[in-house]
Amino acid sequence: MISLDQLLTFGLAALIIIVIPGPSVVFTIGRALAYGRSVALATVVGNTLGLLTIVALVALGLGVVVQESIVVFTVLKLAGAAYLVWLGFEAVRRRKEFLSADGLDALGANPMTWTRAVRQGYVVGASNPKGYVMLAAVLPQFVDRSAGHVQLQMLVLGLLATTIGLLSDSTWALVASQLRQWFNRSPSRGAAMGTVGGVSMIGLGVGLAVTGDPR
Repeated sequence: MISLDQLLTFGLAALIIIVIPGPSVVFTIGRALAYGRSVALATVVGNTLGLLTIVALVALGLGVVVQESIVVFTVLKLAGAAYLVWLGFEAVRRRKEFLSADGLDALGANPMTWTRAVRQGYVVGASNPKGYVMLAAVLPQFVDRSAGHVQLQMLVLGLLATTIGLLSDSTWALVASQLRQWFNRSPSRGAAMGTVGGVSMIGLGVGLAVTGDPR
């Protein structure tokens, strides 16, 4: 079905693409700076589930629809961008609540639950049109059609890319969380980190909104 050469070659290509900071990395770092390690890792889980959804849709052929239809691409892009901007404003608005190493307020309660963070991460990950375009363009190049089971091959390769993305995003989340702990030794600096995290998400949303047609 899938040869070792296929896995290694695709894995290397996916690693090169994934380790370069993109929307998911910027979003994860923003969450780490605004809310802390737990929320950042929950965001990574949500993003990963979103990417798995994209992998499944691309394997079924729907990735090509997003790639070829400017209407579908634009609607998906603007919806995801608007959601990111809203999340960013929420982080800025609640910046004074982010005063501990892991997003706990004065009463010891986290203003962002783990489940909510996973859900928001999923929406951002699954609504990123670049994920559809990238996978729809890259995955088919590593599929051996003569071996048959094309959709299964795409799913396996997609799972490999998802695993690499999970490890990469988790690393970024942990590193950014450590930086946040240093800043949060001062309440004013902790609030500033909430602002920085929120602004980064707003900037990411605006950046996605002005991204042009991928063709």
